[in-house]
Amino acid sequence: MAGRMDGKVALVTGAARGQGRSHALRLAQEGADIVAIDLCAQIETVNYAMATEADLAETVRLVEGLDRRIVSGVADVRDRAALASVVDAAVADLGHLDVVITNAGISPIGPDIPMMAWFDTVGTNLSGVVNTLQVTFPHLSEGASIVCIGSMAALMPGTMDSPAAGPGAGGYGFAKQTVARLVHTLALTLAPHSIRVNAVHPGNIDTPMLQNEAMYKLFRPDLEEPTHEDVQAAFGSMHKLPVHTLDPHDISEAVLFLASDAARYVTGAQLRVDAGGLLPYLTSGAPS
Repeated sequence: MAGRMDGKVALVTGAARGQGRSHALRLAQEGADIVAIDLCAQIETVNYAMATEADLAETVRLVEGLDRRIVSGVADVRDRAALASVVDAAVADLGHLDVVITNAGISPIGPDIPMMAWFDTVGTNLSGVVNTLQVTFPHLSEGASIVCIGSMAALMPGTMDSPAAGPGAGGYGFAKQTVARLVHTLALTLAPHSIRVNAVHPGNIDTPMLQNEAMYKLFRPDLEEPTHEDVQAAFGSMHKLPVHTLDPHDISEAVLFLASDAARYVTGAQLRVDAGGLLPYLTSGAPS
């Protein structure tokens, strides 16, 4: 059914490419106007190329091609004041804010990553979520929806705290696990205000965060220089359904559902779009 987001304004962090761009486009396809925010710069401890201003401009072009309004802004989610400035200006331009998607995240991987990667990752993937929620909350009203992007891998015991994965992975696991708990607690807190808060936990997604040399070496340590083709089956080994990687669009469909009025009575959900990857841990009693 088209038009599920008609009349709504949705904010997406990390919107320049990957999941963030996909979420922005899917919501725009259903009628939403978009606030697209991204850092558009490289964090020193991240060992893969991050999104650029050109990437953000492409997101803007694609949304405008759907005949929707979009306001983009460059801001670091770790910088609350800078983020607030962009959000306040965008909401003033578009008139209101109905949906917040906290998607911005990093994943520096490898044993040789400096310890500062732990702090950079927690700052982006956890503090950045809190900052986004804090600066957008004054603009939200009854019926608003918040969707936080979590992680399958972070909820798998022993996955992100492997020494081979390095301190960046440790920070990633801590941040995403804490976001899952945050969603539960904040959903309870905001329920009396008719504001919903949910999480989506994706499996291995076909984006630059996964498809890079550092990840290839982590997943195929038996090879000196593993290629894209060498690692796809290894990525898929974390799933139970027979799929190597998930398309960002598959995650965006879940985001759309939770953002839309179709989920008006869904709050506090931890929606796993992980091809069954977490099922063994759930059935054994491990926390979700």
